[in-house]
Amino acid sequence: MDPQAGETLDRLAVLSGIDSHYYDNWGEKHLTTEETKRAILASMGITASDAALTRELNKKWLSLIEPVMVVSIDSQPASIPVHFPLDEGREKDVTVALSVEDEAGRKDLVEIEGVSAVDSTVIDGTRYVRVELPNRTDRGIGYYSLSVLCRTPSAELSNHMRLIVAPERCYEPPGRTWGVYANLYALRSERNWGIGDLTDLGGMLRWVAQDLGGGFIGTNPLHAIPNKMPFGISPYSSTSRLYSNLIYLDMKKVSGSPEYRKLISSPEFTGAIEALRDTELIDYEKAASLKMRALRAAFEDFYEHHLTTGTSRAKDLKRYVGEEGRSLETFALFSAIDEYLKEKNPNLYRWQDWPPEYHDPEGPAVAEFTKKHEKRVLFYQYIQWLIDRQLRDVSDEAKALGMSVGLYQDLAVGSSGGGSDAWSYPEVFAFGIEAGAPPDAFNLNGQCWGFPPLIPEKLRESGYELFIQTIRNNLNYAGALRIDHALGLFRLFWIPEGMSPAKGTYVRYPFEDLLRIIALESVRNRAVIIGEDLGTTGEEAREALSSFGMLSYRLFYFERDWSTGTFLPPAAYPEMALTAVSTHDLPTLPGYWAGRDIEVKKRLGLYPDEAAVENDISARDRDRRLMLDALAHCLPEGFQTPEKMTPELSLCVHTHLGRTPCKLVAVSLDDVIEVSDQQNMPGTIDAHPNWRQKCPVLLGDLLKNEQARAFARMFREEGRG
Repeated sequence: MDPQAGETLDRLAVLSGIDSHYYDNWGEKHLTTEETKRAILASMGITASDAALTRELNKKWLSLIEPVMVVSIDSQPASIPVHFPLDEGREKDVTVALSVEDEAGRKDLVEIEGVSAVDSTVIDGTRYVRVELPNRTDRGIGYYSLSVLCRTPSAELSNHMRLIVAPERCYEPPGRTWGVYANLYALRSERNWGIGDLTDLGGMLRWVAQDLGGGFIGTNPLHAIPNKMPFGISPYSSTSRLYSNLIYLDMKKVSGSPEYRKLISSPEFTGAIEALRDTELIDYEKAASLKMRALRAAFEDFYEHHLTTGTSRAKDLKRYVGEEGRSLETFALFSAIDEYLKEKNPNLYRWQDWPPEYHDPEGPAVAEFTKKHEKRVLFYQYIQWLIDRQLRDVSDEAKALGMSVGLYQDLAVGSSGGGSDAWSYPEVFAFGIEAGAPPDAFNLNGQCWGFPPLIPEKLRESGYELFIQTIRNNLNYAGALRIDHALGLFRLFWIPEGMSPAKGTYVRYPFEDLLRIIALESVRNRAVIIGEDLGTTGEEAREALSSFGMLSYRLFYFERDWSTGTFLPPAAYPEMALTAVSTHDLPTLPGYWAGRDIEVKKRLGLYPDEAAVENDISARDRDRRLMLDALAHCLPEGFQTPEKMTPELSLCVHTHLGRTPCKLVAVSLDDVIEVSDQQNMPGTIDAHPNWRQKCPVLLGDLLKNEQARAFARMFREEGRG
């Protein structure tokens, strides 16, 4: 490659946040190749050329104001940088009007006669200056619309900015507590339709709050997914992170006419429901199809008897639709268009497969579709309204029961490139790229997560709109929110399509802006934020999360002195953290002790060779011994090493966590009821029953679970009751 072209490429990569190299889990350095840099730049809409470099270098000078500015409430008054062309010596001839409008529509206006340039540059023969406009008002936390009108001797310029004033820290939990984490889809009950629903979640919540004295109930992401095998059932591979999966609705709580009640109580429906309850694994497609049939019947009744007469329920739906605004409208439009086109061709899996005229949500074809299919679009808004109200009921019950945290929800790291979010906000997605992870000890081939990352600069240019809406929507009824792969707020591993994960590299994000936005929404919703900070990272990222009042995510398996493999004592855990034994991608406690995960990975061919298998078996033998050494403070005298995980040993592991200073301890339901297989085996799609395993115990029988009661007694003794 020409040296000058190479220098241009490298400078563009740096300006765009592309790292020149990364270190893998074993400390090996991987240089970012020219091919990778070009592919990533192309996905950002940047061609590696001298013209592109000049444009990127001069971008801020050529724009009157930045599209967004995020400031701390304690750093006010903050000045507003403004850039515009101006001949030398003409500063006194400039007039600037600065208008700031808050969320309630209140405005204040500042007019300035004459300015002082604090910096200047010449671009293509034109002199540009930077002026710092004083923002003299201390503002409360929130979102502001800032407008600048600049009159110079040669031009009149205007532009808008989103000003975000954020608190210094997130909302913090009011003490030490514990709770239970359960996968909602896996819950079995005598009344659900073969998959856990929001009424089951309410039942779990009452059990944890009233019988066990826990402070929260956690669950998997509730995001909208296709509900199609094999790629469309992971709660972490959503079509939208803004809205929820209809499969979690309790259809018996959906109001309807006697005809609707007759339908869902008919032999056909009850037989289908019983069949879904009896399946060994969850059947997402059949459960979703059955609920959609019921929802259509309920909606027809609602449309005829409520919307046409303007009842209180109709007004509540309209109020919800109005509050959600454009984001719900485009989600419902996407869903309606997708349904309409699939009636003609069921093999359309992504919006990129639709006829081109439907690719643009702002285009004339979509506008015409909206007019012709208003009722169809409203149906999908109605579904989200139903979910919202059922979820609100669960949240309200948590508050009524006095839970210190309540609902602990989970936010996936991304959404599908063929889904609603990417269709609604295409300008901020890096198409042609997959987010993922480089090779590590648990995934020797690395990981491709199957969704495109967000483009950092495009996020800023949009005023962080999609990011704000995503955090806000997921905090609506949450007392705590776990942000999956929170390190992605700092940097995310980008893998160009067609390349192996090892050929990817990290791209950096404006993390301070993103953390401040999260803090703002956290404080407004009085919700705790947990940043899942596992994986290859530096302490600087964890320190930044902590400085914003976010809890770290500490797993028993990983809290070790890695020079010796020794498990850390309780006192070595940080206070600002949630701790747990495992997560959905890792073995359960019984599975870990028995080496079940090693056995499954070997059977599925996930090891490169037999030596790797033997290495893991040997390491697990060592880890069991080290685990017992670490648990000496709570094991009874004369404890004999068991062949399989016992209730006594499981209780001791959780006592170890209960004695840490961590604010929150999460106990997996799978560990309480001694499940051996983990919910998800990374590196597989349908070879392992990912996301489909049902809880082996009925929800009603959990009330009699002695192990859960033993955990509750222990946590009370450790001051977490």
